[in-house]
Amino acid sequence: MSDSTYLAWPFFTDAHRTLQREIADWRDGHFQELVDSDPAAACRGYIAQLASAGWLKYTVPRAYGGALDALDVRSLCLIRETLGYASGLAEFAFAMQGLGSGPISLYGSDALKKKYLPGVASGSSIAAFAISEADAGSDVAAMQTTARRDGASIVINGAKTWISNAGIASHYIVFCRWPEGGDRSFIALVVDADTPGLDVSQTIEVIAPHPLGTITFSNCRVSAESMVGEPGKGMRVALGTLDLFRTTVGAAALGFARRAFGQALADFQLTQAGIADMATAIDASALLVYRAAWTRDQGATRVTREAAMAKLVATESAQQVIDRAVQLLGARGVVRGASVERLYREIRALRIYEGTSEIQKIVIAGQVLND
Repeated sequence: MSDSTYLAWPFFTDAHRTLQREIADWRDGHFQELVDSDPAAACRGYIAQLASAGWLKYTVPRAYGGALDALDVRSLCLIRETLGYASGLAEFAFAMQGLGSGPISLYGSDALKKKYLPGVASGSSIAAFAISEADAGSDVAAMQTTARRDGASIVINGAKTWISNAGIASHYIVFCRWPEGGDRSFIALVVDADTPGLDVSQTIEVIAPHPLGTITFSNCRVSAESMVGEPGKGMRVALGTLDLFRTTVGAAALGFARRAFGQALADFQLTQAGIADMATAIDASALLVYRAAWTRDQGATRVTREAAMAKLVATESAQQVIDRAVQLLGARGVVRGASVERLYREIRALRIYEGTSEIQKIVIAGQVLND
């Protein structure tokens, strides 16, 4: 059961309602769910499907091959939620095209936009966002990867890990420490996957398979024109991009929760209280997700507080809803390949990436205290 009554909320325009119906119809009638035993191959397959249907156009602005004049968070959320209902890996493939090109869309030069964004929209280029490090996960300011100027070039040394699309990406947005600007200075760079000195050194297997790995940089040289935003302002690029896309993580969690909720309803016995809790949690999450998306689309420069609340509540609630669905289904809920078993594995990562639940609480508290 996929409840669509929320589309009547005032957060949405008729264009959003049409978009949701169209992608839901495509998902139910044309979408092909791929076997994820080889997550890299499956991810490439989903990108091809999404590109062919035109959905990747929502990840870049219209001037560079996109569907809309600017990135629209409500559209991104509706697509992630609708895809998440069918396949966690498919919505991941869509999301990474947005996140891995978002810094260019938001902060890149016109030359970078022309070079990279059309390929993202057409699916001919696969994007990735490389910020996490082994000793700098939630605390991104502790990163040790460095970039230094060398004539007309910039040379990168270090390593990034837990990088989604590692090994299949055509380009990476890489965040580095920028020593010439001081201790708190960072830089964002676009690095093509075939650049000498860049190596995918390790593939990481996780409970919900998707392309994930470690990339290393050994005197990796890029041109100064690869810089995204201003030198020394890389953290602004990172946080501004995450500020926009963090809300969409909550939307993906909504899709997971709606799928688990529908599965549980089909088999209920003496479960009315559980169903009430699940339905309430889903609606509360949806309100926070689409409030954050609407606020950003209405012109707010930053939605740090709203996005953090949306991600925190939606991902934690989805974990609880899916866990309850597994419990209600009993033994069938833990059979490998069952919908809720797959959802149980897939939801766990959403509570970690783009800021853990614990970090979201710190962000929210900081924003409240500042206000």
